[in-house]
Amino acid sequence: MHHKQSSALSTPDSPQPVNSRGLRAAPGSDGAHWRLEKNLLRHSPLCASTAAGTASQGEKVPSCCSPAGRSEADHGRHGPDTPASFTLAVRPRADATAHAGVHDDVAVPAGTFAMGDPFDEGYLADGETPVHQVQLAAFSIDATAVTNTQFAAFTAAAGYRTESELYGTSAVFHLAVAADPADILGTAAGTPWWLNVRGADWAHPAGRNSDWRDIPDHPVVQVSHTDALAYCAWADRALPTEAQWEYAARGGLAQARFPWGNELHGTSDDGGTLHRCNIWQGTFPTENTGDDGYLTTAPVRSFEPNGYGLFQTSGNVWEWCADWFLPKYYKTALAQGIQTDPAGPTIGRGRVMRGGSYLCHDSYCNRYRLAARSSNSPESASGNCGFRTVAAGG
Repeated sequence: MHHKQSSALSTPDSPQPVNSRGLRAAPGSDGAHWRLEKNLLRHSPLCASTAAGTASQGEKVPSCCSPAGRSEADHGRHGPDTPASFTLAVRPRADATAHAGVHDDVAVPAGTFAMGDPFDEGYLADGETPVHQVQLAAFSIDATAVTNTQFAAFTAAAGYRTESELYGTSAVFHLAVAADPADILGTAAGTPWWLNVRGADWAHPAGRNSDWRDIPDHPVVQVSHTDALAYCAWADRALPTEAQWEYAARGGLAQARFPWGNELHGTSDDGGTLHRCNIWQGTFPTENTGDDGYLTTAPVRSFEPNGYGLFQTSGNVWEWCADWFLPKYYKTALAQGIQTDPAGPTIGRGRVMRGGSYLCHDSYCNRYRLAARSSNSPESASGNCGFRTVAAGG
């Protein structure tokens, strides 16, 4: 049974704080300070999304789930030829193997599966087709997305500061803002429901009047791909490849739409609607009824796990993957024959994100399907994107 969150919602016309919680300082740290060996370049708070940038002429690609790449306009393409000033210099914690014990790993067996969308329900620019065969070795993956509690342990021990903390702002959905009006710095072009909020970061995911300690078992958000890699280096973990993510997310179901089958909803014992994931309920983007029990993020073990034991691989928050994103990559993969433990393209305009989020809605964006893909620039962060990890070495 799921219970609705007790936060009020502001109106889309005049974003206001949604609660009166006092600001509390984020957990301090006496640990050695990590730093990003990266120039903090000038960048607009929100710009066009990666997917929108690759859309074919005339195709409108909904960007509800992927707020704007933070610095694509400044950074351009990324990959092996990226200047050294943009690389992440991190060092693993000395007792990383001991820390790895906090991860509840699920064993995923070796196997071959059909990767991609067999229903042709995605957006052309996302490159979900053609379906192609992928063979994977066995690996272990988190049962859940990394939580606020887990990420707090990392920042406290390592003295790490996320990119949102360094930039001073991040993207918050307009109905979720918990900040003073003066902290709302503007909206994203074409997606006015995304607000650029001063002081929004992993510890204050909705703005300075929010606090991660109120939702310790929710997935950490407001973390960039770079931040996720830093966590992985400290914890002796890795981000899953896109192929690993989809294979594990399917939970043994071949070419199903969702981790539980092909129908979005079920029927409860009392004859009502059985919600199986945390996505938008109501009229996007102005009204979320919260019928599935949640208005924004849900605790990571909400709803039933899939056949392998993974929770929430549809909805809740987007999850970063290791791969670079290229819309035509699947066509190349099909032409090359069966792929064995693929790591994706060697260059791209963003990093892959999978799973959809609490903002996905079939009337506007149906990316909560297992085959759905999206992407954003590695420096970007938002209130609906987190990550899960795999054990280092598979």
